[in-house]
Amino acid sequence: MPHLYHLLQSPVGSGSKVPVKMEVNPPKQEHLLALKVMRLTKPTLFTNIPVTCEEKDLPGDLFNQLMRDDPSTVNGAEILMLGEMLTLPQNFGNIFLGETFSSYISVHNDSNQVVKDILVKADLQTSSQRLNLSASNAAVAELKPDCCIDDVIHHEVKEIGTHILVCAVSYTTQGGEKMYFRKFFKFQVLKPLDVKTKFYNAETDEVFLEAQIQNITTSPMFMEKVSLEPSIMYNVAELNSVNQAGECVTTFGSRAYLQPMDTRQYLYCLKPKKEFAEKAGIIKGVTVIGKLDIVWKTNLGERGRLQTSQLQRMAPGYGDVRLSLEAIPDTVNLEEPFHITCKITNCSSERTMDLVLEMCNTSSIHWCGISGRQLGKLHPSSSLCLALTLLSSVQGLQSVSGLRLTDTFLKRTYEYDDIAQVCVVSSAIKVES
Repeated sequence: MPHLYHLLQSPVGSGSKVPVKMEVNPPKQEHLLALKVMRLTKPTLFTNIPVTCEEKDLPGDLFNQLMRDDPSTVNGAEILMLGEMLTLPQNFGNIFLGETFSSYISVHNDSNQVVKDILVKADLQTSSQRLNLSASNAAVAELKPDCCIDDVIHHEVKEIGTHILVCAVSYTTQGGEKMYFRKFFKFQVLKPLDVKTKFYNAETDEVFLEAQIQNITTSPMFMEKVSLEPSIMYNVAELNSVNQAGECVTTFGSRAYLQPMDTRQYLYCLKPKKEFAEKAGIIKGVTVIGKLDIVWKTNLGERGRLQTSQLQRMAPGYGDVRLSLEAIPDTVNLEEPFHITCKITNCSSERTMDLVLEMCNTSSIHWCGISGRQLGKLHPSSSLCLALTLLSSVQGLQSVSGLRLTDTFLKRTYEYDDIAQVCVVSSAIKVES
């Protein structure tokens, strides 16, 4: 579908988002060339307001007949607001971060003279930089009367706030006089999405990221892609789909549209790569997780793309010694022993520990085995796995608690309660393994 043009010269009042044409250093004499700058944009679908009534009402079939004769309505679906026609842009519109700003620049020779050495330059001034958008910096040898020089510029908008398009034209008259003028076109770039993130640190070194994405524009968006690019230490798994009958189906349904002011939540699981997972000290201090890559489309297929900055989490503080669970059953029988596997890691990077394990019973959890046994020396950043046996005397969801590790060198005791939860059922109920 061809693009349509809208002239960037509309005067605006206070607070409007339509660009204002500004001229500085007014020319002392009339220029031979005229500069026009227009934004390239696509049309919108025409909408009408259907007016109808029942046949027994006074107008009878008059309103329905008028809608059937209206060329803007859809044949057979006249009461729908959406028609088959397109509407030309009525104003400059909005430009959002991540979209591509396209503009058509035309320099026309309004005089009856041949103009030489014409150079057209287009720069975009933002709050932090000035970019040259001209396709070519070479001068045109000559421009005959009623002829024009056309150029189309494109720029992916990567900053919000005020942008100024600076168009400068220089040329030489037949008399050899060098002429120069420029025009400024100011417009605002708005933020299309509001992105909020939350991190959840699991005991198994996994990190869960919840990304909340809200459409803060005034039109629906088609969310083409929302992905997480992890840092070099992690692998990522998207948790935004389910497996149904062997097919991967998105949790958002068949329609991927995000209506204005609606919010959608995306979930990702990051697991440390094997070469880093074995180094507890490295993973402990990792704060950079990765960045989100968001691609969407609006209206008639205009594409936008945003990449967040590197997302950072608050690194969990495990202390000098970390205890995590490697294996535990979900459901166990009442008063029957079950087994768990614990992993003990020396998070210190310098000091070797000599550890003693104590197991303290609670009102519902009873440990089986010898309490106060020596675990031996544990070198810096190294781990050991420990198989333990326990049973529960109370039904329901019970917390595994009561483990104590004592460092004999520093005489320091580390307490571990609410390590995990297990569902305890009556022995009459068969527990599936």
